[in-house]
Amino acid sequence: MRALLVVNPKATTTSGRTRDVLTHALRSDLKLEVAVTDYRGHARDLARQAVADGTVDLVVALGGDGTVNEVVNGLLSHGPGERVPRLAVVPGGSTNVFARALGLPNDPVEATGQLLDALDHRRERAVSLGKAMTEGLPDRWFTFTAGLGFDAGVVGRVEEQRRSGRKSTHALYVREALRHYVTEREHRRNGPVTLEIPGRAPQPGLVMTIVSNTSPWTFLGNRPVLPSPSASFETDLDVFGITRMTAFGTARTVRQILRPHTPSEQSRKADGPTGKHVVSYHDVRHFTLVSQEPAPFQVDGDHLGDRSRVSFTGVRRALRVIV
Repeated sequence: MRALLVVNPKATTTSGRTRDVLTHALRSDLKLEVAVTDYRGHARDLARQAVADGTVDLVVALGGDGTVNEVVNGLLSHGPGERVPRLAVVPGGSTNVFARALGLPNDPVEATGQLLDALDHRRERAVSLGKAMTEGLPDRWFTFTAGLGFDAGVVGRVEEQRRSGRKSTHALYVREALRHYVTEREHRRNGPVTLEIPGRAPQPGLVMTIVSNTSPWTFLGNRPVLPSPSASFETDLDVFGITRMTAFGTARTVRQILRPHTPSEQSRKADGPTGKHVVSYHDVRHFTLVSQEPAPFQVDGDHLGDRSRVSFTGVRRALRVIV
């Protein structure tokens, strides 16, 4: 099998040693080419070129969720199809939501061992993906989440901190979320976003809207965060929203999305958070988020600026992944 290993050397937990161990292990089973990214969007360009050349059967992404998202968007630059190479992921970021949602170990060496075993036994999985469309940007595929409003604002704050030299950690996200909560007093009470689903009445007044392609939405350390616990790679998209973020109501919702689930609850897809100001929908194929004023927009943890209108589509069996 011919493979391309795309390495993000700036990913949080990626090191030269990790890359060398992975490269050596993969070359025992694959005809491997290694490419190291050196600018934002490079992983996307490498994956797109691999599809265009038609010489690669598998693209392996070594990096965090941002690297994976770039690779996916390169692979699907012309849409899903049989000519699209398979994807494999070796986690190298701080959170690695997509890899962990697939059931991969969070340690890159352990994940490499599982990848080699999956290749040996020809294990793969067709997963659904989300697609976001907004004016002024190319259509963007996402693997696990997108958002318009409060959560995307937090992502934007974290990116500002990272540009100033701060390391991406879970503590940084929590700290910036608290700061954003304090500064966004007006929008906490009067959300500018409206959810429009074909065939349903519009849902206005949303402060925060989280679109999930799988569950968990993210992790806080080793604890999964579950606003839409029924979301999965076998269905279309889930939407979770809050119409008002009071101190008491927000604390209650945070406890609900962080609560540990028993095996029986997990097996029957336990219900998500509930409350007067909570809005949730499961397995929705098409919908649009419209904001009265430009609101922060993020895809797979990548802040894409402020947008007034974003349309979403769930695409089933969009990509084959080695697991």
